[in-house]
Amino acid sequence: MPLMRSWVQSANSPDTDFPLNNLPCGVFSRKDEDPRCGVAIGDMILDVSALEEVGLLRLADEPVLDVPFWNEVMELGPDAWARLRILLLGFLTEGSDVKSQVEPYLVPQAGSRMHMPFLVSEYTDFYAGKHHAFNVGSMFRDPDNALPANWLHIPIGYNGRASSVVVSGTDVRRPLGQLKPPGSEGPVFGASQRFDFELEMGAVVGKASEGMVSVPEADTMIFGYVLLNDWSARDIQAWEYVPLGPFQAKATATTISPWIVMKAALEPFRTPTPAREVPLLPYLREPGPMLYDIALEVALAPEGKAETVISRTSYAEMYYSAAQQLAHHTSSGCAMNVGDLLGSGTISGPVRDSRGSLLELSWGGKEPLTLATGDERSFIADGDTIVLRGHCQGDGYRIGFGECRGKVVAAATLPDWAR
Repeated sequence: MPLMRSWVQSANSPDTDFPLNNLPCGVFSRKDEDPRCGVAIGDMILDVSALEEVGLLRLADEPVLDVPFWNEVMELGPDAWARLRILLLGFLTEGSDVKSQVEPYLVPQAGSRMHMPFLVSEYTDFYAGKHHAFNVGSMFRDPDNALPANWLHIPIGYNGRASSVVVSGTDVRRPLGQLKPPGSEGPVFGASQRFDFELEMGAVVGKASEGMVSVPEADTMIFGYVLLNDWSARDIQAWEYVPLGPFQAKATATTISPWIVMKAALEPFRTPTPAREVPLLPYLREPGPMLYDIALEVALAPEGKAETVISRTSYAEMYYSAAQQLAHHTSSGCAMNVGDLLGSGTISGPVRDSRGSLLELSWGGKEPLTLATGDERSFIADGDTIVLRGHCQGDGYRIGFGECRGKVVAAATLPDWAR
């Protein structure tokens, strides 16, 4: 598909994340105004809440864009999502006969504050990238036994905390927790010394379920995708995870990009999951390509210094798609809700500079990275900013997500009663 041209000239640049082909959904505010729903187009935001107020945009009998989140639009279902996209294309396409009516409702992205784009109902994180799982298993077991016995049969996951999900630009405080230093007989309580990022994609569920759904049905339930950084305290995790898996090590923060890229914008970039080493059970089999070819990168910037891109990989490296993860999630009868968020699991590639975490990049701290600034990193230092970026490359355009950015700040002072 070629570039769809808009009368918003910045949307026609080959370098913008937000051409007319994209039209992602977010929530923004200007100065002291209340947050509102908006759609990114070039370097501008179309105030769709205002368009609904004046009657130019109507998706239902009652207002659905008068709240600072997209959940009510999601609840209308896939037909309404498609209708929204058709209306937006009609507003913004080059030569539109309603340009004069719509143009007053554009505001610059510069100077706008971005907020959480949806209310997170529940959050589930998966462990579904094979290269990542193999690397971690090789470090802590051995390459011959790197993958758990169930890994090639089932998308492994755990239920996280919806309350931990924050929007890009939110500072992340280094977590406190129980740690067991090497050689110590017991744990101590203090700040994590092995704090890490995890490069992931997040699937936003836009349609509720009752009972088990198939992989094709699960695909229709997904409203869109965000970049996701599942911050992880590796030393806290190492002590706590047996036998029930991650808990406090993953409860500090999960950062998402501020724009939800609707699934329709990603359709031209579908790609199949890898060939299966072991046949999947029938309920997990896919009818066609269910992944997307999304180029991803991670940058690290020490405080006051330039960033270094430390990893580049692709969402196409995942072993299980979001649709498979969602279908598996429902297989027990677990009801899925509008606003549920599914983290893909860490996305790593086959070579060192495509690994999606510092745990892998520094091989557990044994092989520190040297940044372009000369600084070395095995894990994240206070003041470091981690930035995730991603886009699909089209013919003269790109479908991007905006930045997923978080700065790590020092741990809270330990109160006297906890010492």
